[in-house]
Amino acid sequence: MQLETQKSRQQDEEKMHSQRCRFGMTGQASASGKFEILAITAGQANGWQFDAQVLKQSMALWEGVHCFVDHAWASRSVRDIAGVVRSPVWDEAAQGIRAELQAFGPASALLSELGKQVLESKTSSQVGFSADILFNGKGKHVEKILRIFSLDLVYNPARGGAFLRALNQLQSTNLNQGEDKMNELTNSESNLEIHLQEEEQAIRKLHADQARPKGQEGEAKEARKLRRQMCAYLLDSGLSASKLPKPVAERLRAQFADKIFEAAELQTALEDARKMVSELSAAALVNGPGRVHAVFDSRDRLQAAVDDLFGAPRDEKLRSLEVPRLSGIRELYLSLTGDYDLHGGYYPERVQLALTSDFTGLVKNALNKLVTNTWQELGKAGYDWWKDISVQEHFTSLNDITGTLVGTVGDLPSIAEGAEYTELAVGDSPETASFTKYGGYIPLTIELIDRDQTRKLRAYARELASAGLRKISRLAAEVFTANSGIGPDMADGGALFNATAVTSAGGHANLLTTALSANQWDTVCQAVYNQPMLVKNDAGFYGSGPKMAVNPKFILVPRSLQKAGMEICSGALVREENYVYDNVLKGSAVPVVVPEWTDANDWAAVCDPRIIPAIFIGERFGLAPEIFVAGDELSPAVFMNDEHRLKVRHYLAIWVNDFRPLHKSNVA
Repeated sequence: MQLETQKSRQQDEEKMHSQRCRFGMTGQASASGKFEILAITAGQANGWQFDAQVLKQSMALWEGVHCFVDHAWASRSVRDIAGVVRSPVWDEAAQGIRAELQAFGPASALLSELGKQVLESKTSSQVGFSADILFNGKGKHVEKILRIFSLDLVYNPARGGAFLRALNQLQSTNLNQGEDKMNELTNSESNLEIHLQEEEQAIRKLHADQARPKGQEGEAKEARKLRRQMCAYLLDSGLSASKLPKPVAERLRAQFADKIFEAAELQTALEDARKMVSELSAAALVNGPGRVHAVFDSRDRLQAAVDDLFGAPRDEKLRSLEVPRLSGIRELYLSLTGDYDLHGGYYPERVQLALTSDFTGLVKNALNKLVTNTWQELGKAGYDWWKDISVQEHFTSLNDITGTLVGTVGDLPSIAEGAEYTELAVGDSPETASFTKYGGYIPLTIELIDRDQTRKLRAYARELASAGLRKISRLAAEVFTANSGIGPDMADGGALFNATAVTSAGGHANLLTTALSANQWDTVCQAVYNQPMLVKNDAGFYGSGPKMAVNPKFILVPRSLQKAGMEICSGALVREENYVYDNVLKGSAVPVVVPEWTDANDWAAVCDPRIIPAIFIGERFGLAPEIFVAGDELSPAVFMNDEHRLKVRHYLAIWVNDFRPLHKSNVA
């Protein structure tokens, strides 16, 4: 029996397989060209067990099965039809299926003649039949025969009673090896093997019209010649498709040249060579297929060049883009406007770079990036100190802001049995603020462009960032210095900082006049810690809330008190005239220098805004000032004033929502 597996698929949880096999069989011939064949018998074949019941159920499938001369690699040819199977019956004695084989078709004469000679010969013959069968199997047990593809007249059938017994005794080892190779060739689903099989099929069709030699000796010689030609063609095709390095490919060519081999042998050699090349080159850089990470147009390239011109950081997607460097603002202006005579206009017929962006738009984008970058750098230098002590909030309109502080429930009163519940006194303290608009415009004059003063324009952007950051810093500092150091008025009628008791209307008890020291810092911490929370701004409720019970986290000082603040909060030791001892206040607060404070002795304390917020900074279009184009090349300002205007705008609102987290010391 010769097994050729065509396909394998999982049928159920018990791993049912469909197999396609070819089985040898025996036969007897009559003078009329009919042969009586024992098609298949119950038993074991090539590891598969065929039961009698399974064979009985398949008898109807044998009716009308065609017999071909030789097995085919792929599709069958009409020229090879030699007969047809008729009248299958069950042979109880032989435990198999017996049928008639009627000679039929272009190859019927060959079937009749070979059948007559084989059956009349007294010696064992190497000519017999092999059936191509599709069946379901579980494990190695055949469950059901699904289809009989053909019954083929072959040379050296794998199995077949009297036809093969002598061959099995003489060449069992070679046959087993042949079966293993056939299984390997058929089961492989490699793309290379499919390619080789297609090429081999094409060669078979190419030589299909060659005359068949008469006699077995001539047939074998012609078959070997054709097989050698096929192998040479397979070798060329396989090496070409493998894409192996030339030295490795030539070594394989020398190994298989002028030899007859199986396609599976060549495939195995190619896979081994490919694996070896992969292992040898594993340490080298492996470049995969090219991938498109970004698509850039001329606008992107020009924006990157403008960013480089002003020293502004590029957008993330443009960082790897290589562009020519602009010589200055003059080159950019002339390329985008065509205004070579500096008349102040737009001349499209002269424009070198036809883009949707205009000159001022590209400059605006670069300057905005430069503002952002400078803002960040100045922040690192200390001008964003206000971020630590305040809450920054974005608003979607320019309406007035109401910052409401809701009172707490001071205490839950007791209720007698059957008595009514009383209303709890809960009030609020609304603080209001309005947005203020700050801004102006930067002129890009024709003179500045013609003089190519790129550095001056770059300095404009840095100054805008500095002005915006210092503006917020000054507004935040004025919370503590306004009105001669007592701050703005609150909604309860009292100044932000006053020494009035909290039990009276407008009293805040958060103002002292003592200089900064370790002891005084502890005194201020106690005062903030003991501040009563708001219940209701009404007589009888002032100062009646429970303690806030939060220590301040930041010491605000002018530059002159920076050292004192750091010694109190960061120093490991306290040094007095005759004593040195551990600093128990180390880590109790963070010193923050306020650049705008001019008084050398005043200082303040602020709680962590994440726990108890006090100061709020509202923005409408961002904390940083924004730059945008106030016109284009055809705007009146360009014609009337010979300048492109870049407008700067900044909307801000700052207010104090609660006095309790703040404390001020105005030292005389």
